[in-house]
Amino acid sequence: MNKSESFWDKTASKYDQIEMKDEQTYINIIKRTKTHLTISDIVLDYGCGTGLISNEIAEYVKGIHAIDISSNMIGIAEKKAKERNIANINYAHSTIFDERYKKGSFDVILVFHVLHLLEDEHIVLQRINELLKPGGLLISATPCVGEKILLRSLLFFAGRVGLVPNIRSFKIRNLVDTIEEGNFSIVESDCLKKSSQEYFIVAKKI
Repeated sequence: MNKSESFWDKTASKYDQIEMKDEQTYINIIKRTKTHLTISDIVLDYGCGTGLISNEIAEYVKGIHAIDISSNMIGIAEKKAKERNIANINYAHSTIFDERYKKGSFDVILVFHVLHLLEDEHIVLQRINELLKPGGLLISATPCVGEKILLRSLLFFAGRVGLVPNIRSFKIRNLVDTIEEGNFSIVESDCLKKSSQEYFIVAKKI
């Protein structure tokens, strides 16, 4: 188990409690995401956590493959889906490079609160592009802490001492450029939350 997986396994039991302090942002993400979905869509939720978003959008799509590196997160997500009788989500303790996922398999790939945690976002975006069908959508939400100097410094030091995972200090322009370099065209880009400079971006596979 690597350091990142261990961190998220330990965080899993408190994750919903922490995230729901910012419930309004989640409501906005879910509402906006729904407008880009169709009932025939096959979706990949990459870094699904405890299923906070997958469980809310399941009825609007044909099926969801939801993956996370934390088996504890997946366990919680599965339990919540079962309690709600949601049958069209396949939760898996896996990564985006899992060979079971074939080229051109997905209409939509969700990447919420993940891009800033990656060691090599370019390789991951290349893989996302490969897994999407022609014209498929990447839908993401990413905090751009590079826009906030004090927050960036605090997170850098917290990462150095192991309190939080290492966080990439994106500025919004870097983030947009990085996504476009992955052979995507931006469909929509908007700041969800000023305090964390969190950006909601929808991009189409070119």
